[in-house]
Amino acid sequence: MVQLNINESVAVIEVNRPKHLNALSSELLNQLEEKIDLTIKDEKIRVIILTGSGEKAFIAGADILEMKDMSPQKALEYSRKGQYLTQKIENSIKPVIAAINGFALGGGCEFAMACHFRYASENARFGQPEVGIGLIPGFGGTQRLRSLVGKGHASELLLSGKIIDAQEALRIGLVNKVFKIDKLKKECMEIAKKINYNSPLAVSYTIKAQNLGENKPIEEGLEIEASYFKKIFKTVDSKEGLSAFKEKRKPRFIGK
Repeated sequence: MVQLNINESVAVIEVNRPKHLNALSSELLNQLEEKIDLTIKDEKIRVIILTGSGEKAFIAGADILEMKDMSPQKALEYSRKGQYLTQKIENSIKPVIAAINGFALGGGCEFAMACHFRYASENARFGQPEVGIGLIPGFGGTQRLRSLVGKGHASELLLSGKIIDAQEALRIGLVNKVFKIDKLKKECMEIAKKINYNSPLAVSYTIKAQNLGENKPIEEGLEIEASYFKKIFKTVDSKEGLSAFKEKRKPRFIGK
């Protein structure tokens, strides 16, 4: 249900349950965790792209039929599983790009929001429609949506359960860019290559500084940034980058 393809140093994780619009069953979550762990640990992989199979859905949401028979305790375990995985994506020291190729509803929208940034196809649709079936988001939607688009837009989406198109998602800041469906994965690969050109240590330190400083007072955030700025100066990559700039040549980063 989850496929992994590696192209040079870019890993593409594809949720592959098209008959169910890539809905998140418990077994799919387990397989997704395996692939995420593998790509984060593999030193050859430097950027991860998360997408869905086909042209209809990124991840249409949780598996409603499975949730129907859940006890409150099982629901708690399911929620914590999804939250654990979205946090793993968010805290990955390797950039994770969401290539949103269709419906990203409920848990699908929550997984997209956990990625470091989001590219969408023109046919993509977004929403947190849980209130319409008597539920609330369980994989971080009440927290991350507010951080990405502001409390007003987040409350509108969370409380109405309405679904928005890709252009509206772009307007409110939920996605970074929108492309034709046949250009989406190519554009994700292009930005992945640009990231790969940079020092992997500088990229990972940037992610850490952003995540650790989020929702903290600016003074604390700046202190975190300064500590990583100091730390990067101890690396071989920083010396190589500065030397390459002075010598007007391309740097050769080794991730040390």
